[in-house]
Amino acid sequence: MYKVKVNGNFSYEIENNSNQLLVDGKEIQIDLSKISGSSIHVLHNKQSFNTELVELNRVEKSCKIKVNGNVYEVFLEDRFDQLLKQLGLDNLAANKVSEVKAPMPGLVLKVLISDGSEVKKGDSLVVLEAMKMENILKSPADGVAKKINVKPGDKVEKNQVLIQFL
Repeated sequence: MYKVKVNGNFSYEIENNSNQLLVDGKEIQIDLSKISGSSIHVLHNKQSFNTELVELNRVEKSCKIKVNGNVYEVFLEDRFDQLLKQLGLDNLAANKVSEVKAPMPGLVLKVLISDGSEVKKGDSLVVLEAMKMENILKSPADGVAKKINVKPGDKVEKNQVLIQFL
């Protein structure tokens, strides 16, 4: 059994038993026809859906699917993910970061957060100019900024600690 979450709002339990597809315990009938590499035509309840896999993240077990022009973000939990969650071990693999270092020498143009700021994975932290290009350094994980070690105008070396996290 899989637990599927769509756009963070809708949750479904999906099971594939022999030739039956069960969604939340109810059997559904669908007809699938592959159109091209990542596009599939789906017929369900006399309705037609054109679907396309837009993005796939195997590590996070998530994907973005376009259905008739609308994009949906889908997260999947298999039985092993569910077991880890039941045992309270699901957060052990969470990415813990203690600092962000400069990936290259450059000039700090902007610092986009301050001490104590709460950041989410993917949030922009610092704008660094290197080789006449602006590079936005993003947070590799969720966290709270403990100390910002740079300010606009600072020159930094490769691997210099820019931000420390709690």
